[in-house]
Amino acid sequence: MARARGANAVMAAAFETTYGTAPVAGYKKLPFVSCALGDEQNLIASDLLGYGREPLPPSRDVVNNEGDAVVPVDLRNFGYWLKLLMGAPTSVDDSGVVTHTFVSGALTLPSMAIELGMPEVPSFGMNLGVRANSMKIQLQRSGLLNATMSLIAQGETKNTATGAGSPTTAVIERFSQFMGDIKRNDVALGHIVSAELMYSNNLDKVEVIRPDGRIEDADPAMVAVSGNINVRFADTVLLDQATSGDPCELSFGWQIDADNALLFTVHSVFLPKAKTPIQGPGGIQAGFAWQAAKGPTVGKTCTAELINDVTGY
Repeated sequence: MARARGANAVMAAAFETTYGTAPVAGYKKLPFVSCALGDEQNLIASDLLGYGREPLPPSRDVVNNEGDAVVPVDLRNFGYWLKLLMGAPTSVDDSGVVTHTFVSGALTLPSMAIELGMPEVPSFGMNLGVRANSMKIQLQRSGLLNATMSLIAQGETKNTATGAGSPTTAVIERFSQFMGDIKRNDVALGHIVSAELMYSNNLDKVEVIRPDGRIEDADPAMVAVSGNINVRFADTVLLDQATSGDPCELSFGWQIDADNALLFTVHSVFLPKAKTPIQGPGGIQAGFAWQAAKGPTVGKTCTAELINDVTGY
């Protein structure tokens, strides 16, 4: 009997027309680093008395299906995760260079069917009604650039053959950490040691009484955009802003060239007043755990702009 290995695992995904119903076609093969989706059903220990000290059989609890998928921030495939997180983009094609603009605050969000296949067994788990709860991207000087997508699904069906057919693939071209650029009010922000960008839909699971023990859906609540910036203390630009309480615009971007780039713009960022602790003879750093709000001029909290050669998502 063959044993399942991560090296041969396949993720295939397609957007659902009806929540919780797997599409029959249109699947994309998506690259991933790890994924923890799948049904879980705990057991509840028996509380019955009167039959001696030996336990009676446990009962089954409700079904939960949620977990993190770590995916590469790449030029083409990452657009599908952005659509799941923020909704369908507005796409403008300029002679083959397509700019996809994703905007925060959509009232309704799409859902996906995501199949995780382990062909050696064979076992193919089709996760239905997958919604994106949050995204977290860590920025640093070196290393691989990945995003952690926290997902909530309605349920999973297990099969011995794939239900995704022959998914299409896109050329993988990853953004790198060294391409990263952080700007404040459209001016490069220096002395950044590391940063974190987090976007959350704060999904509210609709936990109703059903014979299958699954959730009804997961509804988006308030958008939350937040993160951290750790800087070498070389000037008082951020400290002065934190003291005044005024917001600024922050942008986090990666660029391969003018026709291939990804940019997150957070339109109204508030900084807390931070300490600058002296912890030894080395450099002094300050950390700012920032929070964002809807920009009063643009009327949105965050915009993501992906420029590539994909015609649409």
